[in-house]
Amino acid sequence: MIVPPGMVAGPAAHHRRPGRTGPAPPTAGEPEPTGSDRRVGVEIRSRRAPSPSTVVRVYALASRPLPAGHPAARLTVALGRPRAVPPPLLMLLGMLSTQVGAAVAKQLFGSTSAGGTTTLRLGFAALILLLVARPGLRLGWRAAGLVGAFGLSLALMNLSFYAALQRVPLGVAVTIGFAGPLLVSLAGSRRAADVAWAALAGGGVLLISGLGGAGLDGVGLLLCAAVAVGWAGYVLLGKAVSAQVPGSRGLALGMAVAALAVLPFGVADGGAALLDPWTLALGVAVALLSSVLPYSAELAALRRMPARVFAVLLSLEPAIGALVGLVLLGELLAWSQALGVACVVGAALGATLVRGSSTPEERDAPRRNGPRAR
Repeated sequence: MIVPPGMVAGPAAHHRRPGRTGPAPPTAGEPEPTGSDRRVGVEIRSRRAPSPSTVVRVYALASRPLPAGHPAARLTVALGRPRAVPPPLLMLLGMLSTQVGAAVAKQLFGSTSAGGTTTLRLGFAALILLLVARPGLRLGWRAAGLVGAFGLSLALMNLSFYAALQRVPLGVAVTIGFAGPLLVSLAGSRRAADVAWAALAGGGVLLISGLGGAGLDGVGLLLCAAVAVGWAGYVLLGKAVSAQVPGSRGLALGMAVAALAVLPFGVADGGAALLDPWTLALGVAVALLSSVLPYSAELAALRRMPARVFAVLLSLEPAIGALVGLVLLGELLAWSQALGVACVVGAALGATLVRGSSTPEERDAPRRNGPRAR
């Protein structure tokens, strides 16, 4: 989903140390490289005020000298460059990571409940975001109320999503949830084309829900509808939060509220199982795959990607969810469900490519909104 405007800090500046033209020197205690024992150093410095600059050195040890054009040498240098990976690939990797995280979360259902899985996922994600953003707690009443509502919508979305995964395939849950913000974005339009796209998305949801003869669990469908409502509320409330709490602080505080909101469900359903080392390890993996890695990849991509390309790639998320469900979980959708996924993806693509943006602000909206964060 899309992090609302203002929740992403400006692009980090990358600097090269003045006067440094060759590879970085070895650290204390390391032998000076000579002869065939060469080290090729790549230095990246990222700075974000008010934190001090952080320098990350990546060294590749080669058993013998490598010519400049050697594939291994090119790969070594490329991995150290902040812009080595094309933005569309970063975006796709971020969406793939999100869906793989959901597939891993399904493995937690054997040891804990959906409430326990949600508690671990939101708890670890909130902890990581709070450590990175370090938000202050001095908020006005309006800002505090918006952050609270924002966090509750995030809790509803995640708790319903993981509960739905116990009853319906991953592709179904992702597609119906994705239709929520899509339909909200089209609801305020009076253009005939947008009405057609909304109708196509609604028809796709009906096909997924069983109109084509593929029966699904009724409670699971209700939970998917709750995911759509929570996802739409997340986007709408997030816009208001970003105006009151700029930067990533609003997202970090909202995630913390969401973690506290689902904690009673996790304790009641999971209990002592939440403290099992294997369960905790899977919870950390879900948090990293579903939040940290997608957020980082998409933030890097958005800085170098046209807004329309971002929106087009985002439209592919239901299809990616269905593909991950098939490959990792063996969830083969019925023909009507696959057609429904195609309808929702087609509606999102059509609304993006045909609708067009009339102002520079609208065209740059995804760039301001930032990456998704579940």
